[in-house]
Amino acid sequence: MEKILWQHIQSVKKTSPLVHNITNYVVMNNTANALLASGASPIMAHAHEEVEEMVGICQSLVINIGTLDPYWVEAMKLAIKKANALSKPWVLDPVGAGATAYRNTTLADLVSLKPTVIRGNASEIMALAKMNTSHTKGVDSTAESNEAINAAISLHKEYGSVVCVSGAIDIVVGNGPTFFLRNGSPMMTAVTGLGCS
Repeated sequence: MEKILWQHIQSVKKTSPLVHNITNYVVMNNTANALLASGASPIMAHAHEEVEEMVGICQSLVINIGTLDPYWVEAMKLAIKKANALSKPWVLDPVGAGATAYRNTTLADLVSLKPTVIRGNASEIMALAKMNTSHTKGVDSTAESNEAINAAISLHKEYGSVVCVSGAIDIVVGNGPTFFLRNGSPMMTAVTGLGCS
């Protein structure tokens, strides 16, 4: 597995893909820096007038619902539909899933557009799969990643998405074997936005 992961990391560094992010105010800078550090090239574009064109020149799209408002939700939908039309991969980060009715309604719309990857903490993944919303504490998880394995499998089966559950142990569920990555630190929960980045 390490060899395959290393090949993917080297591929990103070699190709420097342009990643279009419609992400929240809190993590924009962290996300841009994380992408740069990994070898990718970030761009944050939210205007309705350009999101479809931006998707056209990018290699992938990241949608993060951390700071929702109707304008951004419409920008997200425009960008996702364009990415799907062009068969470009896109990632959904369901920040705060289960916290409010507005978030849940927005996520129901977005997940129906079949993200390539869904990435969230255990509480978010469980809420998105409608398996449990009692573990939601805003954007923070009150569940351990291993508690969300069944929810991740359910989302994968329903939408065909690779599902990544972040936590002390990161879990990746897809078509092949389930991966468990032990690269986290308890200190990561003390820095805002690391999960989103």
